[in-house]
Amino acid sequence: MREIAFDTETTGFDPYAGDRLVEIGCVEIVNKVRTGKTFHIYINPEREVPEDAAKVHGLTYERLKSEPKFKEIADDFLEFVGDSNLVIHNAAFDMKFINAELAWAKKETIPFDRAVDTLLIARKKFPGQKNNLDSLSKRLGVDTSARVLHGALLDAEILADVYLELCGGRSLKFSFDKETNIENATSGEVKEFKKFYEPRNFPLTEEEIVAHNEFISKIKNPIWLKE
Repeated sequence: MREIAFDTETTGFDPYAGDRLVEIGCVEIVNKVRTGKTFHIYINPEREVPEDAAKVHGLTYERLKSEPKFKEIADDFLEFVGDSNLVIHNAAFDMKFINAELAWAKKETIPFDRAVDTLLIARKKFPGQKNNLDSLSKRLGVDTSARVLHGALLDAEILADVYLELCGGRSLKFSFDKETNIENATSGEVKEFKKFYEPRNFPLTEEEIVAHNEFISKIKNPIWLKE
């Protein structure tokens, strides 16, 4: 099963009030394992970026004005996503923006039922607790040390790991040779798990056999003598 961890950065909160996408990040997950394939693009929003938004992601219009417009990269985005579900933290926000941009580019929008909302999953799993991405990452042991500002690709990578932990832990791939190894499928790191030892025999002494026979002779109606 193929899924895409998906995140965006924007100029604000509402595309229908004039806000636009400025960055898209996607991380491919197949059978609950990150494959290493990503899609990342900066976008010319065709408008100024408010100072408050720039403080969040560090992207100004001066930085973005030479980047492609969304309509110029829409087909590349749709080709990468294909018909996969989108894993999103607070899906209503990102789905609203991506579908607004797709509609403006005269492309087919993505049905909301293809969104897997990790915020809703986290609220069920951790009711009454903070469930933003930072809090979840800390709770689930996901490394966020590289995150100084918000960034769509970095946040999508963090989200992918959070999602896999919410699903029961990042998958491990086993091999069963004499030197048994575990491969961490999310990082490719191979570590020795357990050394194989040949079976050993421990024969009983004559004294142990006599003692055993004396012991079982005292048992009335032993089950092993019944037909």
